[in-house]
Amino acid sequence: MAEPAKSSPLSELRIALPSLPMRLQEVGRFVAANDYDATTRSMRDLAAEAGADPAAFTRLAKAIGYSGWDELRAALTEARRPSQTSPFSGRARSRRPGPNADVALVTDKLEAEAAGLPRIPAQPIAEAARSLHEAKRIWIAGYRSCRSVAELLNYELRLFRPEQVQLVGVSGPDDLDLGAFRPGEAVIVIGFLPYTHASVRVAQAAHHSGATLIAIADSLSAPMAEGADHVLLFEAASSPGFFPSLTGAIAIAQSLAAVTFSLGGVAAKKRLETTEARLTAASIYVSEKG
Repeated sequence: MAEPAKSSPLSELRIALPSLPMRLQEVGRFVAANDYDATTRSMRDLAAEAGADPAAFTRLAKAIGYSGWDELRAALTEARRPSQTSPFSGRARSRRPGPNADVALVTDKLEAEAAGLPRIPAQPIAEAARSLHEAKRIWIAGYRSCRSVAELLNYELRLFRPEQVQLVGVSGPDDLDLGAFRPGEAVIVIGFLPYTHASVRVAQAAHHSGATLIAIADSLSAPMAEGADHVLLFEAASSPGFFPSLTGAIAIAQSLAAVTFSLGGVAAKKRLETTEARLTAASIYVSEKG
């Protein structure tokens, strides 16, 4: 028998409204009428616009079965995801009227990006970095737009571990690298909806090989996060604009590199100094004028 379709958080909210206290009804109606803002703006900003106490949003979430506002907000964000057939155009919104519409969009986007970063938990990143520190080799995979995040992480790690870090597929067909994964190694896969088949294949190969799998993803249900030893979540869908946000993924990647370097101690510092000396000798950077 097929499982019943899961109701949307907005449906849950509207059904629960009549049974809520009057003040929570007002907050609930505000959220229902402004569900897009609820996924992109801070609770404090929403409360100010609604003329309510920020704590009322937490009480509302708990009243309809969520652990708190962050969980309800995540559910609202998930419900707003576009279909697989229109992952980018489905996010597009009509241009606002008025002479400052473009500035307002930039402001909304910057605020949403900034609000999403503090919601990234630090502990899972630190734990994943310890796995990277202990790994004999680190493989990194990111496809399409996520390639930029993978290349950044690869660059930072190779500054102090040049022989032990490699991008998947950089020296030949991906399948050759997938067959080279071994226990004691770590494989990092980066992705967000819509997920690529290639990222899923890398994750599956890592899992089957016995390597430590670290997924940097936008959802626990991401197919490349299945079976992962570490899942590091970032918010991709909550930022306005036609394209999902990579800001959180970049912040996670840089945090991984920073902690892995710190765990490397004196040896990592010496390797970094060696790399810097080589770059200086090769005149890679423009000299500063005194």
